[in-house]
Amino acid sequence: ILDYGFERLGVSGHKVDHPVLITECALNPVQSRSKMAELLFETYGVPSVAFGVDAAFSYKYNQQLGICDKDGLAICAGFTTSHVMPFVAGEPVLEACCRTNIGGYHVTDYFKQLLSLKYPHHMNIISWEKAEELKREHCYVSQDYASEVQLFQTVDKTSEEKSICWQLPWVPPPVEAAPSAEEIARKAAIREKQGQRLRDMAAAKKSSKINELENELQGLEFLLQQLSGVEEADIPSFLSATGYVSKQEIESAIAKVTQSLRKTKGEQVEMEEKAEPSNAEKYPLIDVPDNMLTQDQLKEKRRQLFLKTTSEGRQRARQKRSELELRREKINQLDEEKRLENPELYLEQLNAKHKELSEKVEQRKRLKTNGSRPNGNQNPAGGVGRGERLNAAKKERMRLLTTAAFDRGKGEDTFGAREEDWQLYKLMSKDNDDDEDEQDEDEAELSRITSRLQDIDPSFVAKVDVIPVQPAAELPKFRPTTKEDFQIIIGVERIRCPEILFQPNMVGIDQSGLDEMVGVSMRRLPTKGKCVEDRMTSSILMTGGSCLFPGMAERLEAGIRMIRPFQSPIRIVMASDPVLDAWRGASAYAASSQFSVQTFTREDYYEKGEDWLRKYQLRYSL
Repeated sequence: ILDYGFERLGVSGHKVDHPVLITECALNPVQSRSKMAELLFETYGVPSVAFGVDAAFSYKYNQQLGICDKDGLAICAGFTTSHVMPFVAGEPVLEACCRTNIGGYHVTDYFKQLLSLKYPHHMNIISWEKAEELKREHCYVSQDYASEVQLFQTVDKTSEEKSICWQLPWVPPPVEAAPSAEEIARKAAIREKQGQRLRDMAAAKKSSKINELENELQGLEFLLQQLSGVEEADIPSFLSATGYVSKQEIESAIAKVTQSLRKTKGEQVEMEEKAEPSNAEKYPLIDVPDNMLTQDQLKEKRRQLFLKTTSEGRQRARQKRSELELRREKINQLDEEKRLENPELYLEQLNAKHKELSEKVEQRKRLKTNGSRPNGNQNPAGGVGRGERLNAAKKERMRLLTTAAFDRGKGEDTFGAREEDWQLYKLMSKDNDDDEDEQDEDEAELSRITSRLQDIDPSFVAKVDVIPVQPAAELPKFRPTTKEDFQIIIGVERIRCPEILFQPNMVGIDQSGLDEMVGVSMRRLPTKGKCVEDRMTSSILMTGGSCLFPGMAERLEAGIRMIRPFQSPIRIVMASDPVLDAWRGASAYAASSQFSVQTFTREDYYEKGEDWLRKYQLRYSL
């Protein structure tokens, strides 16, 4: 900084052959004075140096202009600190000076922090320099801080008038025009062309597969025809080159290829059933009365009854699975034809059906969990009873189980020994529960549609089957940015930031404010008396850049009046230029004839050292 200043002043050479006047804060530590003197004397070769307080220079300069009197107070709100300095007979009383480590820097930093917390997405725009500019333009000192803060908390016309809107650069997004009739027709033609291409590809693939299966079937039939002319002893050697082992394997392969060919052509595929022996041959003891059988034959009869029932159940399940598979294949084939005709309409219908089935299955699960009450309210006795969760078929099955357990519960377990026991077993079978069948069909259809949607719709996300504890919060929807998104509203920050000059505890500094510092400084005066204090409060000069906030003089007067006796004279004046008056006063002092007497030279520094700097004090009387 000194290099820059001396260069701009036109100093040439490696030494500065001019006396230097350095401003400092009140009661500056001796270590700071010593380091500055060492720098000036040893680095720049300054012949002599003087130290003075900037607030004193500003007060003396305004005293010459007739703005303030010889006896008074100087309130200097600087950049990093604030001082209150009393003057008696034109000289500062340094022992009565009061200091607070709050200044314009802290106001700007607090202002920047508040705006950054309020608008975190514009943090890179709210720089320190911009915050300084906004502080100077829009901040002011409130006369009643508590009531005005309450005013900003209510959204009304008054708070809106006191708020400032800072509009950031914003370019509105381009508005997409609605498609014309020609554009809609062109897109429809493109979709139709794509659909036709898909249909042609599917037809070509189907024709190619049919040709392959027909060629394979012709080859197997030709091989079987050749095999019929081969002798029995030569069949293994003949089949060794074909990859088949026996004639039955070739016939099985022909049956499979024929079934695949019919399925590809869309014909009805008939399930071939193997010839099985009759029940009379497999279970000869079932129709024989019990009195005609021995004990071993009775046990065998019970075993045959069990095997017959199990076999019939498996056969029914197998037939049901076969019918379900055929129906699923037919449904998939019809769905594929619909999708090729109109892909968008098909996808819309499939999504609607998926939504309907999902709601149906969820409703059934809620009814199963909460009973017959859809809202899940409990019964008057408290809780949902077992009977409320069971439908009619389940209740009947439960009654049969209870009856069987009561009748057969004593003695030897003979359930299944009689024909009526197996009839009871059939009644208790789950196959008779129509409600369960309907539920299984709905869930199977829902699973099929979900799988289908996952195949053809990349944007589809299957719902996870969990029991929600609470309604899930909706995800924020994307919306285009507007002009309001690039606006920074400065409301209560206009008064909150300058308020730290009067309440430093708002930013964690436990010290006095400007108005309290006046009382502290007056209590430290060595000369007491109401006359002296009245002269002091009759000439209070505000200087420093932070005194430029609107409302500062009125707020100081109100605060000082609260700590002074009734009807005490209070006059607060503003410096002619709070920012530059300290420099003007120092320059006038340096140009006076007494300046050379008040300085100390490089020789004095080397001879007397730091102790002399401790006792050094500038006299400001010109």
